[in-house]
Amino acid sequence: MSYQALYRVWRPQTFADVVGQEHVTKTLQNALLQQKISHAYLFSGPRGTGKTSAAKIFAKTVNCEKSPVGEPCNECNACRGIMDGTIPDVIEIDAASNTGVDDIRDIRDKVKFAPSVVKYKVYIIDEVHMLSIGAFNALLKTLEEPPKHVIFILATTEPHKIPLTIISRCQRFDFKRITALDITQRLKYVANESGIEYDEQALNVIAHAAEGGMRDALSLLDQAVSFSEGKIRIEDALTVTGSISQSYFNQLAKAIYKKDIAHALEVLGELLQQGKDASRLVEDFILYYRDMLLYKAAPQLEEAVEKVMVDEDFQQLSGEISSDQLYEYIEVLNKTQQEMRFSNLARIYLEVAFIKLCEVKKPVQVKDQNVESLTAKIEALEKEIQVLKTSGVQVHEQHMTPKASHPPKKTSHSTKGFKVQEGRIHDILKEATKEDLNLIRSRWKDMIETLNSRQMRSQAALLNEAEPVAASTTSFVIKFKYEIHCQMAMDNQKFLQAITSILSEVTGVGYQPVGVPESQWNTIREHFIQHRNENEDEEANEQTDDPLISEAMKLVGSDLIEIKD
Repeated sequence: MSYQALYRVWRPQTFADVVGQEHVTKTLQNALLQQKISHAYLFSGPRGTGKTSAAKIFAKTVNCEKSPVGEPCNECNACRGIMDGTIPDVIEIDAASNTGVDDIRDIRDKVKFAPSVVKYKVYIIDEVHMLSIGAFNALLKTLEEPPKHVIFILATTEPHKIPLTIISRCQRFDFKRITALDITQRLKYVANESGIEYDEQALNVIAHAAEGGMRDALSLLDQAVSFSEGKIRIEDALTVTGSISQSYFNQLAKAIYKKDIAHALEVLGELLQQGKDASRLVEDFILYYRDMLLYKAAPQLEEAVEKVMVDEDFQQLSGEISSDQLYEYIEVLNKTQQEMRFSNLARIYLEVAFIKLCEVKKPVQVKDQNVESLTAKIEALEKEIQVLKTSGVQVHEQHMTPKASHPPKKTSHSTKGFKVQEGRIHDILKEATKEDLNLIRSRWKDMIETLNSRQMRSQAALLNEAEPVAASTTSFVIKFKYEIHCQMAMDNQKFLQAITSILSEVTGVGYQPVGVPESQWNTIREHFIQHRNENEDEEANEQTDDPLISEAMKLVGSDLIEIKD
């Protein structure tokens, strides 16, 4: 075959080519330069983020004839042999098709033989979580104490399925999803080097559709090149990825906000006529409103915005639509998405949902003019009284008070903020143990990765700025940096059930989560400590008030007395 796919042609050959994983490549380069090479590594992370590529680059660098170096030269016989697969000392094994004990025993028997060509024999085991329990046990001892000339590199997308005995014997590196901005920059480089003409917005669409995977992005770019006629336009990218143009979402959001049901249904019908999937449309629209909510709450966090491009129409809509309306929009769409899973009439549910969205009432702020005018008069009278007092005139304020039998009622201004379950947090703090908290913290990253793998990326994003701060044997407290994130998480029952279920899988205990914003956590904790100290003082005073106990203390001392009820 003369033609190769773009993701094969542009596979990273140096650490500098690995996009968005600087925290991994920098550590590996320093270890290679200082010759502090471990015998086993574990590369974990989502698909298409560079795990296997980084493993091959590491194998080339450690065996490069110019070593110790931070990058392979790709020119010596060792580097070129590893690149074209002619050196037998770098073995890449697919654990998905070699899951048995016999396959691992074969590796264990051949490990003791010295490498035939290069300095180190490197075993790259891809999708290592697919190995059976027996295969893991067979690998265990070899992985713990391999010969000096052997290096193991394990790669996986599901690290929670690997036994802890294996993980503890490896240096673990977590590869993260690549941001849309980094993917776009890499796609521009590939397109320019390959002589591909493109619209910049088309590359943005492809980068967002790749969902953090560089390999997926290059495959979509390859497909868009084949589909387009000389130049990749935004329409080509939308067609190839199955995505919906943001202009349609802006039109729908504007029609819903203005309660224009006819226009909303017209745009919806046009999208369905183009062959867009109803379930995908609902999911994308939920993410659109989610991004708008995050943009309203924290405009500086542009990286948290996943699907949308912050254009002029989007900024204008986010300024007009209130947060309360966005909460209701997301709730209606979420219920619709759940109902569509069990029905063949997806279009009907979708049309009904858009009618409901158009009927969501706008929040009305009512101002009581009478109360405002009365407040102004009271303030004016208070100022006059103050002037008279300073001038030396004695004022009898009781004669100046109005004779009305009923004083004016104070208006209460209520804010619809997040209500912290302070009583439940106090109960957790009473029974809190350090062992439970450390257990949850040790599996926190695994839980977030599991949420991502279960297509709950928007929910997992809420936990990026959160951490567990207290835990009992049944529940734990999550501290969120922003109150809006705390409210979004605690109002989502599906999200709470997912956290409990995943923690039950990885820790063996079904902890129930309770959320608290960072701004309120310190106050609640201080109140709890103060209340506990006061209770202890009261108990001590009650015991010493008993004359019998006081007399006994005088005779033998307080250290030898144990008081029981």
